[in-house]
Amino acid sequence: MGATPFTERILREKLLKGFDKPTDMKYDGTKDPQEHLTTFETRMNLKGAANAVRCRAFPVTLAGPAIKWFNALPNGSITSFHDISKKFMAQFTTRIIKTKHPINLLGVIQRQDESMRKYLDRFNDECLLVDGLTDSVTTLCLTNGLMNEDFRKHLTTQPV
Repeated sequence: MGATPFTERILREKLLKGFDKPTDMKYDGTKDPQEHLTTFETRMNLKGAANAVRCRAFPVTLAGPAIKWFNALPNGSITSFHDISKKFMAQFTTRIIKTKHPINLLGVIQRQDESMRKYLDRFNDECLLVDGLTDSVTTLCLTNGLMNEDFRKHLTTQPV
């Protein structure tokens, strides 16, 4: 067998009959590695893939700098999926999306020429990154960022 970071035991493991490699998901080192790993593990759980099969399928999901990183791993250095996931996270840890504090939403303000729809979309995208967000804080930050004073007053004076 050629040079590979996998041990002989992993390479000898048979793939499940009809096993579909997850070729539709690619990680190139520019996004959150935890998200990629979680998605990969969820798919492997659904397929009932064994540890060795997970190891062999994981490189198929890598592209660009990520596959170069994988190919540079020392021969025989991967003995389990835990090994590869730990090394993967260590390599791409700077790409982990940090959760934000709710106070950060106060900085999301409607731009001068921005439509209400665009502002709401941008605000909602930011909300996805915030930890421990409550409805009252969301409402406060959303209305705070509105450009239209009349609309803001209307929203803040209406009963919920």
